[in-house]
Amino acid sequence: MSPRLSLNQATIKRATLREALDTTRTAGIAGIGLWREPVAEVGVDDAVRLVADSGLRVSSLCRGGFFTAPEGEERVVALDDNRRAIEETAALAAAGADGSAAALVLVAGGLPAGDRDLAGARERVRDAIGALEDDASAAGVTLAIEPLHPMYAADRAVVSTLGQAIDIAEQFGPAVGVVVDTFHVWWDPQVLEQIARAGRGGRIASYQVCDWITPLPADVLLARGVPGDGHIDFGPLGAAVRDAGWTGDVEVEIFHQDIWDAPFAEVAARVAVAFDRWIEPTLV
Repeated sequence: MSPRLSLNQATIKRATLREALDTTRTAGIAGIGLWREPVAEVGVDDAVRLVADSGLRVSSLCRGGFFTAPEGEERVVALDDNRRAIEETAALAAAGADGSAAALVLVAGGLPAGDRDLAGARERVRDAIGALEDDASAAGVTLAIEPLHPMYAADRAVVSTLGQAIDIAEQFGPAVGVVVDTFHVWWDPQVLEQIARAGRGGRIASYQVCDWITPLPADVLLARGVPGDGHIDFGPLGAAVRDAGWTGDVEVEIFHQDIWDAPFAEVAARVAVAFDRWIEPTLV
């Protein structure tokens, strides 16, 4: 099994934090990407202890962001929550097996109610990241901007392409990077060029993989599949990330009802097999 495989906790969504850590370790997977909600259920202090006891690396924490609101109380609340997320990321990463800094994955947020100004919303994303940069840098955390597929632009992420994410990241120092998520970027005719660009600037903060499954379910959030089950050609994407210099963990992050309904250990084993077949060969 690849030592670079990290199981994103969303792949076994119904697992508690303890169950997710136990499942990952028992499967022989060395890293885990955590989500804030299960961490909050046990409290950050207990979560840090559980991570330390697990012997796993923490590759990322999901998620921060959602800061497209205009000036006002909602925006202040969002920025304060992101500062707490930075602190959580630093504490959980330090508790991990190698104690290395992790990425806080940022989902930009969609258009505020009644707003149709995509460009203006992206500017507010940039401004929010600027307000958080010093906090992240001081904590040793990378703010990882994740572009989401354009079908989510209205309600989840006004940052839709890797190029747009890099455009924002390049306005700041090394504490700001980007997420390359195969589900969200595989369709983009400029994606290989943009991965290379991100690599030249040292901006890749996370590489996440899953497949694109059709027909799309009614809830398009749940269209992610196990690598090899869908339409994505992982070879060029993996090679581009490799050539861009990314040597960190590679997270498998899957949102799909059938995966969530399956036993945790079964999912972890299936992910490991698929990773070795479809992802690991692209990285060497």
